[in-house]
Amino acid sequence: MKLFITVQNKTVPVYSDEKNKKKLNLLISALESKVVKGKRAIKKCLDSLISIEIVGCEAILHSYNETDSLALSLY
Repeated sequence: MKLFITVQNKTVPVYSDEKNKKKLNLLISALESKVVKGKRAIKKCLDSLISIEIVGCEAILHSYNETDSLALSLY
């Protein structure tokens, strides 16, 4: 399944194997929190974010530079 969300004024595709609105809401609130309170590594990843993949209870944030990609716990 493929959805789109807006992160820092960019539209980013979100891929998931299941349609779960709760996980999507958790992802959006976690990203909003990280934009404001995140450390340098997460902010660097968010600046070059190209897609997000939800796997189980984690969101894999993919960025242009593969070394900047991160896993973010949703719970």
